[in-house]
Amino acid sequence: MKTEQLMTKEVGSCQPGDSLGHPARIMWERDCGFVPVTESREDRRVVGVVTDRDICMATYTKGQSLEQIRVRDVMSTGVRTCKPSDDLDTAETALREAQVHRLPVVDDADQLLGVISLADIAREAAREVGLKRQLVTTAEVGATLAGISQPRTLEATH
Repeated sequence: MKTEQLMTKEVGSCQPGDSLGHPARIMWERDCGFVPVTESREDRRVVGVVTDRDICMATYTKGQSLEQIRVRDVMSTGVRTCKPSDDLDTAETALREAQVHRLPVVDDADQLLGVISLADIAREAAREVGLKRQLVTTAEVGATLAGISQPRTLEATH
């Protein structure tokens, strides 16, 4: 199975100069906890990601409102991505290695096309339970979750 078969294609994005209010609004409206950061509205090259945790920790530690803090100040850079043509195994390996629950899906020019998440993969595994030929298994999802959940080293991620 290919990543493009399970990825979410309609994703919101923000830019480094936006206030944290923008990705917070996207998360609220789309019921998600992750927003890709693109170079600009026209150039959708992925330059980072911001999570709901990033937003919460930034407002708490800085003692400022969402509108006072810029995305560039809290986003994670050096983001792992995958391609829509990647096998699902490749995406799962990237999730485990990066210890993240979601990956931006990009084209050859690193332009944002969508997002693949562990939740997308888990829903597919649940759908396939009982089929003779399962392309995604619950055991596979469990192994990926276990890999993501390993304690991290104390390296800076921002």
